[in-house]
Amino acid sequence: MRRPTRRQVLAGLGAAAAAAKSARAQERLRVGVLRLASSGPVFIAQDRGYFRDQGLDVELKFFDAAQPIAVATASGDVEFGVTAFTGGLFNLAGKGALRIVAGQSREAPSYPLVAYLAGKSAFQAGLQSPKDLVGHSIGITQVGSSFHYCVGLLARKYGLDLAKMRLIPLQSLTNVASALKGGRIEAALLPATSAQPLLDAGDAELLGWVGDETPWQLGAVFVGTATSAKHDLVARFLAGYRGGTRDFHDRLLAVRRDGKVLLDDRTRPFLDIIAKYTNLPPEKVATGLPYVDPDAIVELASVTDQLAWMQQEKFVDSGFGVGDIVDASYGYAK
Repeated sequence: MRRPTRRQVLAGLGAAAAAAKSARAQERLRVGVLRLASSGPVFIAQDRGYFRDQGLDVELKFFDAAQPIAVATASGDVEFGVTAFTGGLFNLAGKGALRIVAGQSREAPSYPLVAYLAGKSAFQAGLQSPKDLVGHSIGITQVGSSFHYCVGLLARKYGLDLAKMRLIPLQSLTNVASALKGGRIEAALLPATSAQPLLDAGDAELLGWVGDETPWQLGAVFVGTATSAKHDLVARFLAGYRGGTRDFHDRLLAVRRDGKVLLDDRTRPFLDIIAKYTNLPPEKVATGLPYVDPDAIVELASVTDQLAWMQQEKFVDSGFGVGDIVDASYGYAK
């Protein structure tokens, strides 16, 4: 038998390496997200190839509320969830079914993320600021949702009686928007992506933005138990995701002027990506981008406050703290 030449050996090694790289690139995973601008870093990482560069074949699964994403991640229907904190997320994490590994969007002054909205009739009758919400019906997605916490923060800031705010859980963003438009509720909290069509159509009035009233860490990246055991997979996903957060921050937020990103040759490719997934024109996306940390850091002090409030309000079980549910080993928690 003839011995292979050096060239043949090198060619064989190259083919094996290419095959290994190809096999790695076929590692599939599913990510649960909402069709909101706050998911922009995920959309950018997907379309710019940052996940693919990490050897990941990512499928985006879309939901209409944050809490179902936590449930889907815990059950293994998706490997990663990227959305807002909820009471359900905290409860699942407290039972060991989820681990928080990085940050998503934050409520921050001058950045539109969640809006306080009033229906037309309620606005004309005197509901004209967030402080006027006491005594009115307010649409939220679910009890213990991020929107519920927003109202709790508003009540704490102004000394309002939370019990006198009639919170109406309607299960999804679509249902909340429909109820406000149809006059079945007097007010609502909705993310900018969902609020903008109502405002454009004259079906609601803007009372203010949560970030201007009560800044906080709204969202996170989290994983289920099975995925959490795959440290390399999580690290590669987060590296790809951080490529998206850096583009979102450096290419879009860093060039905002008067609360708006100007559409030009530099920003258009990124705005077009977000527009594709949110079903909004790029011009509307440019005016409704929330704050996202460039390094995808999750602020532990804010998460600690959220968890304490949820436990105080009995939405979340007691007996565990932030240290029990956040995996800081990846370097995305401070």
